[in-house]
Amino acid sequence: MSIPPEKNAVVLLSGGLDSATVLALAREQSYACHALSVDYGQRHHAELAAAQRVARAQGAVQHRVIHIDLAAFGGSALTDASIAVPEQPSAGIPLTYVPARNTIMLSLALAWAEVLNAQDIFIGVNAVDYSGYPDCRPDYIAAFERMANLATKAAIEGKPLTVHAPLQNFSKADIIRAGARLGVDYGATVSCYQADEDGRACGVCDSCRLRRAGFEAAGVDDPTRYRR
Repeated sequence: MSIPPEKNAVVLLSGGLDSATVLALAREQSYACHALSVDYGQRHHAELAAAQRVARAQGAVQHRVIHIDLAAFGGSALTDASIAVPEQPSAGIPLTYVPARNTIMLSLALAWAEVLNAQDIFIGVNAVDYSGYPDCRPDYIAAFERMANLATKAAIEGKPLTVHAPLQNFSKADIIRAGARLGVDYGATVSCYQADEDGRACGVCDSCRLRRAGFEAAGVDDPTRYRR
């Protein structure tokens, strides 16, 4: 019995816990994974080095970093040095929301997918244990997929695109258990919104709190390197 060839997929890879798990899940499904990271002027720049480590360790076919400058607009604690990263939980959409970030990243992934003749894009958004960002919701992902299939030559010619968000309904503990099963090295990832240049986490931002609670709930040792 012949083994079907691998299909190309573009996997958005931030270098954090969620996207590292998504890459492992896509590889488990025998996709040839082309990892895409975006240097958008984020203050937690260490996540890009983490993305390199993760892509290499998990056997991505290639890993590319696209450079754009969302810091030119600001409007987020992640792209504007004058806005402090919140260190306490807050009501509503937090200051770490980056306007249009997922739309921009998915659009870049879409462009590369067409060039690669890939019909699959993977993204690590989650709508359970997350910070409340509007561009992580299932309705948004479905809407982007519909748009992509209206806007691309590939879809018009009969090769529709699917946006996969396999973690959409997972708790953080579920995500960690899935990654642990697949051998993801979470010690290589960086999730902290204000990680230092060595990738050490602050331990108090939204992302750190969710990550730490996830490891505790999953019953998995937390390999995160904390500054405090």
